[in-house]
Amino acid sequence: MRTRAAILRAMGLPQPYAESRPLVIEALQLAPPGPGEVLVRIKAAGLCHSDLSVIAGNRPRPTPMALGHEAAGIVETCGAGIDDLRPGDHVVMVFVPSCGHCPPCSEGRPALCEPGAAANGAGTLLSGERRLSRPDGAVVHHHMGVSAFAEHAVVSRRSLVKIDPSLPLEEAALFGCAVLTGVGAVVNTARVQAGTSVAVIGLGGVGLNALLAAAAVGARRIVAVDVIPEKLDLARRLGATDVFDASDPDCAAQIRAATGGGVDYAFEMAGSVKAMDLAYRATRRGGETVSAGLSHPDDQFALQHVSLVAEERTVKGSYIGSCVPQRDVPRYIALYQQGKLPVDKLMSERVGLDDLNAAFDRLATGHTVRQVLVP
Repeated sequence: MRTRAAILRAMGLPQPYAESRPLVIEALQLAPPGPGEVLVRIKAAGLCHSDLSVIAGNRPRPTPMALGHEAAGIVETCGAGIDDLRPGDHVVMVFVPSCGHCPPCSEGRPALCEPGAAANGAGTLLSGERRLSRPDGAVVHHHMGVSAFAEHAVVSRRSLVKIDPSLPLEEAALFGCAVLTGVGAVVNTARVQAGTSVAVIGLGGVGLNALLAAAAVGARRIVAVDVIPEKLDLARRLGATDVFDASDPDCAAQIRAATGGGVDYAFEMAGSVKAMDLAYRATRRGGETVSAGLSHPDDQFALQHVSLVAEERTVKGSYIGSCVPQRDVPRYIALYQQGKLPVDKLMSERVGLDDLNAAFDRLATGHTVRQVLVP
């Protein structure tokens, strides 16, 4: 079948993207799903900083690539061997397929699936196949096994979570990345306890989801940190007790003074070493610093060794919120439906396929939270 999709033709093109146009909309040939694969009609896809990192070249991927990794849609056709999905089912896409049998999967850590990571790096589905091509037969790579900036996608069953069909799909899309990553960092990676103090550095879609999760689990002090006043105002409306300007050179000292020596948990969600350094310095003795941001592979984070030891600090990475998608997506959706996780308040604009380049310009400025593509 034919489908329209946004193709990243080259990484590292200059901004503004509305002029350099790294994404081009093409009519591609989409092969039918193979065994263990599913054809999904994409109904909504979120625009994420991880997509922007690929466009900018900070997350190298093979090109040409059909971009997009945070999405929800409706099942149209199932390949051989699938008996737990049927046409018409609503699904959320998860950007690391989990094979179920590698060491991390066997340990209950599917976010670290080794075959899934290898397939994502190669631009294939979990099977190793590519189902997208140009009319002349030239191969187009898949982005994170999803390629959601499109009208349709063929994905591995291992990339899908069936969801409650009553949830609007534009809202459901956010649960595939922003919610899993931000909420999961708080409840799975750090396991934040009620009554503790939390700082979130970087108030994009992932950071604000972390803030919502901190409020949901009962953190008594929630510190929001960013350089954009509008985001700090939004953070206050979503439950932050304190806000600080990250561009102030005394920001870490101000947080420590306000919280009596630093927070119990600090979350770096900006994807920068500078933000990670701020998060570490804002964490109290005996506290935990968690990073879910993805910086350039060449970036290095240096910390004071003696403070790590003498202050019994913990530094952790969190990928996809240390999630178990089949468990966590339905849980987080239920919390949202109960009014305890109002992720709909993070939605910014709706955009079409032809608007993507300009939409990524807006995302790069930091003045938007979560734009949603409706193909």
